[in-house]
Amino acid sequence: MSFRTTLDLLLYDWLLVQRLNSRERFSEHSRETFDAVLDTCERIAADKFAPFNRLIDTQEPRTETDSAGNLRVLLPQATANAFQAYVNSGMLSAAQNFDIGGMQLPYVVETAANAFFAKASVSIGFGMLSVGNANLLMAHGTTLQKKVFAQNQFSGRWTGTMCLSEPQAGSSLGDITTRATADGIDSADDPLGPRYRLSGNKMWISAGEHELTENIIHLVLAKIPDSQGQLPAGVKGISLFIVPKRLLHLNFSGNPAEPQVSLGEHNDVALAGLNHKLGWRGTSNTLLNFGEGRHPVQGHSGALAYRVGLPGKGLQYMFHMMNEARIGVGMAATMLGYAGYEAALSYAKTRVQGRLLSDKNPSTKPVRIIEHTDVKRMLLAQKAFCEGALALELYCASLVDEQHTAAAESADEARLLLEVLTPIAKSWPSEWCLEANSLAIQVHGGYGYTRDFPVEQYWRDNRLNMIHEGSHGIQAIDLLGRKVLMEQGRGLTLLSNRMNASATQAQHLPGLAADAQALRVAVQQIINATESAWASENPAHALANAVPYLQAFGHTVLAWIWLDIALTVTQHDASFSIAVHAGCISAKDYFYHYELPKINAWLQVVASRDMTCANMAEDSF
Repeated sequence: MSFRTTLDLLLYDWLLVQRLNSRERFSEHSRETFDAVLDTCERIAADKFAPFNRLIDTQEPRTETDSAGNLRVLLPQATANAFQAYVNSGMLSAAQNFDIGGMQLPYVVETAANAFFAKASVSIGFGMLSVGNANLLMAHGTTLQKKVFAQNQFSGRWTGTMCLSEPQAGSSLGDITTRATADGIDSADDPLGPRYRLSGNKMWISAGEHELTENIIHLVLAKIPDSQGQLPAGVKGISLFIVPKRLLHLNFSGNPAEPQVSLGEHNDVALAGLNHKLGWRGTSNTLLNFGEGRHPVQGHSGALAYRVGLPGKGLQYMFHMMNEARIGVGMAATMLGYAGYEAALSYAKTRVQGRLLSDKNPSTKPVRIIEHTDVKRMLLAQKAFCEGALALELYCASLVDEQHTAAAESADEARLLLEVLTPIAKSWPSEWCLEANSLAIQVHGGYGYTRDFPVEQYWRDNRLNMIHEGSHGIQAIDLLGRKVLMEQGRGLTLLSNRMNASATQAQHLPGLAADAQALRVAVQQIINATESAWASENPAHALANAVPYLQAFGHTVLAWIWLDIALTVTQHDASFSIAVHAGCISAKDYFYHYELPKINAWLQVVASRDMTCANMAEDSF
């Protein structure tokens, strides 16, 4: 079935998002307005993004030195055209309030609409980080920081970044050395927030430099030195700062609540170079130097920065953006897998090669490769991975809406469920939709390994998603070391209750009873493995096999999602065509027969606290 058919099934038949219109925040919407947004995004993605996906891969960002000796980043005109079309669509502020120019769309609908762009050309867009940057400021910034920095990103006038990693520290944020010192005795009186001078280096900054917009707003993690000039150790000493690429001049002569903003000189932020990536080449990825003195501000070194919130709370604030980005990464991985699946399916329907095993006559005509059993296996695996991952991401997005608009008890449950599921939402699609891309290459055979077909680019683009916004190892430690334990394990209990509730519904329906029992067993295995892992008082033993735990947990969640979708199409059989119904049931069957049994091996090493890997001596490798 088509991607739009799948999207409609998941949104309207499975998640019943139209029910959100009964809530005050979404009361002006209807299915018709939701469909209009989806139609618009589908059209823009097809016109402005998809035709240029190969071009932005081959014409990747490059630098040139301007007359002042500064590096500037050059991008294809197609990128600027696509970005402007996205801005004009209003999607940057889709979930924001009407009074600041937003649409007040449910986050789940916004997520679904953005899926079209990710599928068309995942690396051509700059929206995800800008929206995440602005959303963080809306949650933790001052009134003026929201007005000036967030709303100018929602309008598309400016873009934003997140600056966490450093060349020497990578994902170990407690070891960052970027420092921020108060900018004089009057620094606390700046209307944009307490003013600092920031110096240091940040690595892997997506969209850190470009000329698509007149300003770039960097959100930078840094440490404030103590009275002896020493940086505090660990993550508790990290603060968060706004560092604009160009300085601002505010004019309060009119309405003090609506200052006029104009741009001034270049801040002391310099592009040190580009990272040349395997894939995802449409987005510039940069090394930025802050406060190196190339652009001294008011005669002093150090980039001018404005603190967000309280000192030492920076990582806590940044998690607002990081968690949102992790769902975004999961959706990007999903849609790259989906694009590969569509390409493989189309190829398999038209490529003629070989004969069926039952046909012993060499003079008969060759058949289309989709008629071969192993090609069907590879296509069905892709379908199960990609459509299941799409359902997972939309479910997590629906929890965001529940958290913000449901009654207090339901909202709190959604918050905790989202905490537990976020590592899965990021990691599972980035592993298994990458596997779908590998299978798409395999379906194409030798042609898939060439640049004459798009599937090799989809694989290259998707390989990033297992790394950025927290690698598999980080997500696994977060899940087993924190998320399933938080609030005395209440999140894991809530999730297991929901999974078992679906099993209870399915156990009396034809064709679903065996799967319902398999899901119950898997859920109990997860609970038992969690308890066994933490039977050790040594965290190193408990977390030695955190990644197999993450994989088993993710597969169990996806088995639940597929069973729940199967419940929908079975209970409302008359609403779906035979092909749609059969497609969902076959994908569910594939997952239960071929994938869910894998959790036994993963959980065995978790439950036994197997130390094979941990005990491997360095000189034995």
